[in-house]
Amino acid sequence: MSSDQGTGRRLARSKRPMPSTVIRSARYDPDREVLDIIFTTGRRYLYHGVPAATADAFRAAFSKGRHFNAYIRDRYECTEVPA
Repeated sequence: MSSDQGTGRRLARSKRPMPSTVIRSARYDPDREVLDIIFTTGRRYLYHGVPAATADAFRAAFSKGRHFNAYIRDRYECTEVPA
């Protein structure tokens, strides 16, 4: 086990498929506090200034889409990454 596992750093950089009908995958960069989300539509957005605790809660949420809508969307500055 990595000493960073408790902070979520080990899993944070991996891009993992999401069990979600709207979110294809997500990854978090704790050094930059950026949550990188790819939606099932293929659109990709970077959410800036997302605290690690928020990213951890998103990752742990049963419904990723519902959690995203309630706690991330429209709460953090975001930029779309062109395809």
